[in-house]
Amino acid sequence: MLILPAIDLLNGEAVRLTQGAKETAITYDPNPVNIAQKWQREGAQWIHVVNLDGAFGNSLVNIQAIQRIIDITDIPLELGGGIRTMEDIDRWLENGIARVILGTVAVRDPQLVQEAVQKHGPEKIVVGIDARDNRVAISGWAEQTGVSAIELARIMKQYHVERIIYTDVYRDGELSGPNITATLEIAEKANISVIVSGGISDEDHVKEIVDLNHPLIEGVIIGKALYENKMDLADIVKKYQKGE
Repeated sequence: MLILPAIDLLNGEAVRLTQGAKETAITYDPNPVNIAQKWQREGAQWIHVVNLDGAFGNSLVNIQAIQRIIDITDIPLELGGGIRTMEDIDRWLENGIARVILGTVAVRDPQLVQEAVQKHGPEKIVVGIDARDNRVAISGWAEQTGVSAIELARIMKQYHVERIIYTDVYRDGELSGPNITATLEIAEKANISVIVSGGISDEDHVKEIVDLNHPLIEGVIIGKALYENKMDLADIVKKYQKGE
């Protein structure tokens, strides 16, 4: 099981939101490089980075902060938020991001996802599926679509996407536990690997996911629980990163 600590960027700072609402932002460090270095020291093998300003339509705000994180870390980073053109994808992969996360564009221009996979390979392209009541939310979760999470996952599978990140928006930042039922349903009905996101608040939630021992559940993203000191990343990595 892969443990991915998260860094969410807003106005160049490391923050956390609740259910994706900008007005709920809490700043945890004005210099997100400090957080990246901390996660690396504590044993993370990947870091999950989200450009919140990009998701809200201003992708330029955090470019310098993201590049500093790339330059300072020795572990791979995945990046999402506002990546909606092939130029965006090419630029971030060329600048050192290990894989990009495509969300809004997977709904609005799924053909671009297919082209990106063909160009860069499935290890470089991840699709983020964020949903409320199983309906996909896009544009920083500000826009609710009529597309079901399962339907989108199936389409992405047809386009040779190998993994998705599934987030139950209602759980994100609430520390209320992940939506295991929906996660398993998407993984099994679309036959696609899933990284679990949203609601992880304590070790029991991580253990619950690990104990599933499901071949399609690949990893778990942990955000607010780490920032609120409800979990110790080094301890979680030691116990669960290798499935111990």
